[in-house]
Amino acid sequence: MGSGLLAGLGIAVSEVEAPVGLHELKLAPARVPVPSALAEICAGDDYARASHALGKSYSDVVRGFRGRFEHPPDFVAFPRGAHDVERVLEWCSHEDVAAIPYGGGTSVVGGVSPDVAPSYNGAISVDLRALDRVLEVDLLSRSARIQAGALGPGLEAQLAEHSLTLRHFPQSFEFSTLGGWIATRAAGHFATVWTHIEDFVESISAITPAGAWESRRLPGSGAGVSPDRMLAGSEGTLGLITEAWVRVQPRPSHRRTAGVRFEGFLGGAECVRAISQSGLSPANCRLLDAGEAQMTMAGDGSSALLVLGFESSDHPVDGPMARALEICAEHGGAVAEPGGPAGSDAVSSWREAFLGAPYVRDALVALGVLAETFETAITWERFQAFHERVTAAAEEAVLRQGGATGRVFCRFTHVYPDGPAPYFTVLAPARRGEEVEQWAAIKQAVSDAIITEGGTITHHHAVGRDHRPWYDRQRPQPFAEALRAAKVALDPRGIMNPGVLIDPLP
Repeated sequence: MGSGLLAGLGIAVSEVEAPVGLHELKLAPARVPVPSALAEICAGDDYARASHALGKSYSDVVRGFRGRFEHPPDFVAFPRGAHDVERVLEWCSHEDVAAIPYGGGTSVVGGVSPDVAPSYNGAISVDLRALDRVLEVDLLSRSARIQAGALGPGLEAQLAEHSLTLRHFPQSFEFSTLGGWIATRAAGHFATVWTHIEDFVESISAITPAGAWESRRLPGSGAGVSPDRMLAGSEGTLGLITEAWVRVQPRPSHRRTAGVRFEGFLGGAECVRAISQSGLSPANCRLLDAGEAQMTMAGDGSSALLVLGFESSDHPVDGPMARALEICAEHGGAVAEPGGPAGSDAVSSWREAFLGAPYVRDALVALGVLAETFETAITWERFQAFHERVTAAAEEAVLRQGGATGRVFCRFTHVYPDGPAPYFTVLAPARRGEEVEQWAAIKQAVSDAIITEGGTITHHHAVGRDHRPWYDRQRPQPFAEALRAAKVALDPRGIMNPGVLIDPLP
């Protein structure tokens, strides 16, 4: 997203600002030294500490850009296996030092920041990058045992040797890990059916301060509360995931894609509802409002765009695509031929912008542009009022914080028969030096509206520290008490990622 496109959207940019260099950093002194017993797997230099101090939210990027590493870990542990993880957590429990699982560091909700209470003697980051292998492939059951530190590209490259894929592609795919996906209940690129990572999980192994946790590998089970589902979404508060058996599948060989334009976003939403309830299960069914389409260079700002796609490793998908396009026509959609110039150009432009979005934010900070996203989910019968009220709250907050040139866009990232997952994007001129405060004010206004109107505070970005105030309002209180009790059993000293999801008992 260049300055020319921003100007076309009516958003003013500032002079390019240079980030603070690593040599200029002044990190707070470490509170605890690297213990001699763990020295061979730990690093306490400035680069290791600074690179594990922040995630990738807008406020994190701004802090890093300005050299504000206010809560760096005292050191970083790089375990080489489950035994090393046990040693690290045992030392942390004994020394009252918080352990922050790092994953790939792509959290956009404050999930990896070592910002802990002063009652802890310190905080360290635990990085499983050395655990990056596909250990075993079961071709008959179509599943694979994979270490938790495997990044998306490395994981897929190893599975490709067996002509298989996990088919889980979150926007952070290049820099995020299998363990991080499971711990945060990440959703992938695909809009329907198997998209959340827990749908792929067959069993999980983890290390907790109270001992090892390994579930039985099964295609399904009705034996009580699922141990895998309990770890999925635990965000490092119960233990550290070390590996998992996951369901894999052959790589797709049949694909069809089309772009469909609608006069209005709400009209397009009615079409998406019909498709989601038809049983066709498209791989992609993303509806962009006119502004979002323009921002991604998939439109001129005059119409909403539906990005529609089908794929299969077994059979042609011409029939499902044809029926989906019939539904679009029934709802007033201007249908381009699948694979034809009009459809493919818009879809390709959107795809390139989607994949490049995480890399653009640093440049936007340098240009003085505030960019943030809010994602949620709501049932269909409440969607129209929900969209209207959340959009209004976002626009009002942007007007107060960024002026009249700020913009609010919306798209669907995922759709279900009972409701969509709306994803709001905010762009506004930033006030140099006050970006974090601007971001916090807008986030509070939008998050308040989402919870008040009955949505979830997050559909796929996790809770972390940033969403805690609204998550506390969303969850049932008895469940919070049960989760807190489970943490006491698994993490008696409360060292695992404190401040995320729940507060440890005293």
